[in-house]
Amino acid sequence: MSAPESETPQDRSYDPAAEVVDICRDLIRIDTTNTGDGDGPGERKAAEHVASLLSDVGIEVTLSESRPGRTSLLARWGGSPGSDKPPLLVHGHLDVVPADADDWQLHPLSGEIKDGAIWGRGAVDMKDFDAIILSVVRARQRAGKAPDREIVLAFTADEEAGGHQGAEHLITEHRDLLADCSEAVGEVGGFSATVRGQRIYLIEAAEKGMAWMRLTARGTAGHGSMRNPDNPVSRLTAAVARIGAHEWPVQLTPQMEVLLAAVADLAGTEATPENAPALIEEFGSAARLLSNTIRHSVNPTRLDAGYKVNVVPATATAELDGRFLPGFEDDFFGTLKELIGEGIDLDFISNQHALETAYEGDIVTAMNRSLLAEDPGALVAPYLMPAGTDGKHWAKLGIRCFGFSPLKLPADLDFTALFHGVDERVPVDALEFGARVFDRFLDDA
Repeated sequence: MSAPESETPQDRSYDPAAEVVDICRDLIRIDTTNTGDGDGPGERKAAEHVASLLSDVGIEVTLSESRPGRTSLLARWGGSPGSDKPPLLVHGHLDVVPADADDWQLHPLSGEIKDGAIWGRGAVDMKDFDAIILSVVRARQRAGKAPDREIVLAFTADEEAGGHQGAEHLITEHRDLLADCSEAVGEVGGFSATVRGQRIYLIEAAEKGMAWMRLTARGTAGHGSMRNPDNPVSRLTAAVARIGAHEWPVQLTPQMEVLLAAVADLAGTEATPENAPALIEEFGSAARLLSNTIRHSVNPTRLDAGYKVNVVPATATAELDGRFLPGFEDDFFGTLKELIGEGIDLDFISNQHALETAYEGDIVTAMNRSLLAEDPGALVAPYLMPAGTDGKHWAKLGIRCFGFSPLKLPADLDFTALFHGVDERVPVDALEFGARVFDRFLDDA
């Protein structure tokens, strides 16, 4: 666990948080719903809005479409002749998952402020960090305070469907603008959780691999009234039941060993695989997210078979969302093969490797220093993120990826429930805190 000494506040000739609230609200009001099947408004309107915000302060941008409306943005900013560091990639995605307005207290595209928070789809995933980036960049650019290290800014399409129409498109079509980056920071890290009264900021230094899979069982079609030992529905559902009921064992990655050691120290014990689940529970509501960081997981999500009640179909399909730990990929797929059994084909909808980045170096020091400068007395530790980000695509270029979108959160806020959840919202003061921290981070990154 990293806990360097905090800094004294620095004098600023500008306010990095001056526009963060307004930018976040404006982005939420632009519908960028990604249904995953290509049937949606796309990201072009949001990308053009971001382009105008950057162009307004003299930053040139490149817009790139993978398909009509599926638009991403790249820009290069800052850098001084004396800097010996390769460019840093700072990235956020523009798309959001669907939301049913009937379920929400406020309309998910309203961007309204209520109870000290900005409400709307994307408020935490991840138009909040998009707004932090833009507010800080615009403030520094206007003040003539571009960072010494060159920054590559990326605002992507399609992250919520695997990034194939966004980040993957960019590394293929615009490799020249990205290939010299050595490190990247993006979403789902730098937020706080509270354990036994101690605030801990979690930096994402690893993430599970993603295996979206389709199982297909083939059999003999026939009349529903007759015995059918080659019924594909029966064979498929038995496999799905085995997979859904399987208890995956605890397996600790290096990042989670560090985080759980910090929690064990607060709890007056030691971290072991046996007590890891109990230590995770110390995080309260955040345990919902973190409980998936110590095991593989597979959730059956879709079933499809047949066309009439009295006809046994020739095929049956199921779709699964599998997430596997870095370093344990062979174990995951070997066990899954046994659970599936014979007579069922497996195809990948999306198969993306797990990421694991050493929690060390100047960039880690910069993340720690910037957080502790704004919140002295806090702890900072790495963790493994159980879902996926665009980092999986950037890593194909050899870029070291971290999650660092800083937020200082109330201890009683069920933050992890807001990701893809109803009444998604981000506290205004957390957003402003994030802008101040990220501004400091750019000084040292």
